[in-house]
Amino acid sequence: MTDDEILLGLALTVVLATGSQILASKLRVPALILLLPAGFAAGALTDVIHPDRLMGPTFSALVSLAVAVILYDAGMGLNLRNLTGRTRWIVGRLLILGVLLTFLITSAVAPAMFDMPLRVSAMLGMILVVSGPTVVGPLLDFVRPSDKVRRILIWEGTLTDPIGGILGALVFHAIATTHRVDIGRGYQLGQFAISMAVGLIGGAVGTALLWLTLRTLRLGETLGTLAQLATVIAVSAACDIVRDDTGLIAAIVTGLTVTNIGGFDMPARRPFFETLVQLIIGLLFVSISSTVTPSSLVPVLLPSLALIAILVLVVRPLVAYIATAHSGLTRGERAFVGWMAPRGIVAAATASAFAAGLVQRGVDGAARILPVTFLVIVGTVLLYSLSAAPVARKLGVVKPTGTRLLLVGGEPWVVDMGKALRSAGLEVLMWAGLDEERERIKDAGIALAKGDLLATATNPGARLEGVTAVFLATDDDDFNALASVVMQDNVEGPVYRVGPPHQSHGVVAPYTGGAILFGSSLVRHVLAARYLQGARFLVQPASSPLPPGHDTLFVVRADHRLEPVTEKQPASPHAGDSVVLLGPALTGR
Repeated sequence: MTDDEILLGLALTVVLATGSQILASKLRVPALILLLPAGFAAGALTDVIHPDRLMGPTFSALVSLAVAVILYDAGMGLNLRNLTGRTRWIVGRLLILGVLLTFLITSAVAPAMFDMPLRVSAMLGMILVVSGPTVVGPLLDFVRPSDKVRRILIWEGTLTDPIGGILGALVFHAIATTHRVDIGRGYQLGQFAISMAVGLIGGAVGTALLWLTLRTLRLGETLGTLAQLATVIAVSAACDIVRDDTGLIAAIVTGLTVTNIGGFDMPARRPFFETLVQLIIGLLFVSISSTVTPSSLVPVLLPSLALIAILVLVVRPLVAYIATAHSGLTRGERAFVGWMAPRGIVAAATASAFAAGLVQRGVDGAARILPVTFLVIVGTVLLYSLSAAPVARKLGVVKPTGTRLLLVGGEPWVVDMGKALRSAGLEVLMWAGLDEERERIKDAGIALAKGDLLATATNPGARLEGVTAVFLATDDDDFNALASVVMQDNVEGPVYRVGPPHQSHGVVAPYTGGAILFGSSLVRHVLAARYLQGARFLVQPASSPLPPGHDTLFVVRADHRLEPVTEKQPASPHAGDSVVLLGPALTGR
């Protein structure tokens, strides 16, 4: 290729990867639905985007390192505090049964469906056992199922990727070296154990390096992010040199360890790293799908549709039914777990790498692996994207549309405001740091959050499960300001704070952005003073006239969505809504 063709191909790949994700966000659909067709169409219409021509034999290695970065980021979102009791048990059974049944059933039906030998169908079966957070996460964000179901599916999707990658590498080497798949007196099981050990050792080394750079050297946000990226790439590459695909295990173990062990001085916000992961996902999907030709899809189209039906209607429901038996999940939750197993980037990456290797070795039928995998990815993602939301609603596993509020603060006026919001029909959760304030919240009968909730909320990649809005109303304005910044990316909804006093000399509060509750006239010390002078909170229908001297603080919509009055946007009540008011100070007090 000429320099101009290389520049055009690289630019086109980046534009398609970015444009597809932007368009998907506007259409509120998973980006994969647009990324795969965009790459496929570009590969069919032009050859400048083809990764084998752009990068040659280095493409496979780059894909492996890119997937390792994605899994490290996914690992940072897995909080072991949420994987307890029955959840751990369910996830473990889903992993074991999912890998086993998907592999066996796909390997059994593929020879007749695609006219391929058993050893190639075994390779296809192992590729299709993986799912992945890059697909499951966006789908669940769109559907918004219950926290329990979301937690199970995210953990399963994240952990199955490295396991499937290693098992796929073992099957590939068994085929490439012996031209058959043979467990052989536990030989392959021993090889799997060795690969797991290499990955775990790599994860320990990665954790030690990050401890040195983030804890000992205390690098800032920019250098800390670069240190994470360099560590993940170096450790994953080293592990892959020792044992194929063990870098995926090392990456996810490093991410898990960093986010679950205290003491790491992690950057509170990682915009560069998060942007990089999004770009990598787009580039990989576009590049891999561009290698699939229309002529390779036609012969396998109808059999692939039949395979998708088997995977979706037989294999996944069977796995979920057995794995969730006696688990404490409701019938609807068990059914939804059985209706969520899309294939994603790791399936595409492993199919691209393993299929190319087998084709080079002249293995009959290996050329069909990539187009079949491509169709299964497209088919499962499209099917689950279109059906997941209505199925979740039908099964009753969608979270209520109303606001679930986390109210941070424990002063008397804050607790009384929480009681008023609860009386308006909202689900209110409160957190406070002082024992006296926590006792005050308990005495008011309001749900009290765990003591480490705020530490979890400020952890990069963590999520405040079930919380759809946060109000920061402590008596420390700088704390409110800082918390509003670091919590923004970890909450499904908005984060608000009460305003600091005018002409405040605080270190942070006067200079930090973010939504300010109640406007400039009702700042924190004014609210506290007015409450001490006898002002009380009142909840009434929006249709009732506003009593004299009362200020509107919140509008509670008919569907229990909460809209606060802010400095920039006054809430407008409608018929059927309720309003939360603050009364005037009583004279003489």
